[in-house]
Amino acid sequence: MTDYAVISETEEFLEACVALSEGTGPVAVDVERASGFRYSQRAYLVQVFRRGAGVFLFDPPAIGDFSPLQDAIGDAEWVFHAASQDLPSLRELGLEPATIFDTELASRLLGHERVGLGAVVEDTLGIVLKKEHSAADWSTRPLPAAWLEYAALDVLHLIDVEDVLIAELAEQGKSEFAAEEFAATLARAPKPPREDPWRRLSGLHQVRGARNLAVARELWRAREAFAQEQDVSPGRLVPDRSLVAAVLANPQSKSALAGNKEFQGRASRTQIDRWWQAIVEGRASDELPRERVPSDALPPPRAWADRNPEADARLKAARPVVEAVAESLGMPTENLLTPDFLRRVAWEPAGSDAEAIAAALTALGARPWQIAQTAQKIADAFVEAAQTADETPSTAS
Repeated sequence: MTDYAVISETEEFLEACVALSEGTGPVAVDVERASGFRYSQRAYLVQVFRRGAGVFLFDPPAIGDFSPLQDAIGDAEWVFHAASQDLPSLRELGLEPATIFDTELASRLLGHERVGLGAVVEDTLGIVLKKEHSAADWSTRPLPAAWLEYAALDVLHLIDVEDVLIAELAEQGKSEFAAEEFAATLARAPKPPREDPWRRLSGLHQVRGARNLAVARELWRAREAFAQEQDVSPGRLVPDRSLVAAVLANPQSKSALAGNKEFQGRASRTQIDRWWQAIVEGRASDELPRERVPSDALPPPRAWADRNPEADARLKAARPVVEAVAESLGMPTENLLTPDFLRRVAWEPAGSDAEAIAAALTALGARPWQIAQTAQKIADAFVEAAQTADETPSTAS
């Protein structure tokens, strides 16, 4: 086992940045967080590899200012596996690639059956990686040696994997597909904050009545504030199911809440005053939440035949056509075209010709290559669906 060390001192960090700037070719980058352990999604380890420089493991909380690393590698192509997962944490550190290559996304476009990092490395290079530390608490200090080797191997082979995938993309005529996908991943804006994030409480569907929803909301807010203060994942303090159980039990006193066996979690009793105060505030709140929240989500396709039979016919005609295109390209249908995009253009199309379909798909965020592969096919399917609908009455008569 190679001995890897975490770089946390400024002088050593600057030396590593110089070495990376003098390396050659793309830079492999990965991030380890402490999801499920900490409140934040900050990076607790940043791994970087470049040919001619080697592997470096950086300690973000200790280093703080990563601008020297950005200066050292910012102009190079950064190679990721599942870039969308790592980019937000890197951006918090001021690290922003100019261009990227995503080995997971490339593997999907190529039709690889397995797209996890270990599987992709094994399929392309024949090297088996152990993935036993993927769910570890990376805020742990000091980090165990076995964890450091695991982290280093996440980037050590990534450039070699890229070389293989680049050749496969060219062979299958998908290089431009991949380039557009990578650019879209890099340019994608973060999702806006949810209007009522507390509504994501697991099991909330069991809660009835605006007043009870207000109690659930205040319990969620109290847990969120305490979790942020402690930098601990909220579910580790009090699980969702326990908050919902407290609402459903409708305790009439703090002692009754404390006596509820379903109200569990490591902070369920030590912070009982906090939770009881939240219940009191929810019961007294003048801001009662709506019981039903308007949504722009489409009805489930199984309901379309009754609610919008024309759209149902369009979707049923277009879906197998898109699936056939994906099969001919040797890739999953969802990578050819996001299923929700197809549903939306089928539900309320701006028109039935390819140009209108292309404009609608563009507005939804589809990439040019996806539109080129699907717009005409979808338009043809919509026309066929309309013709079939027109012919049905006369056939029946």
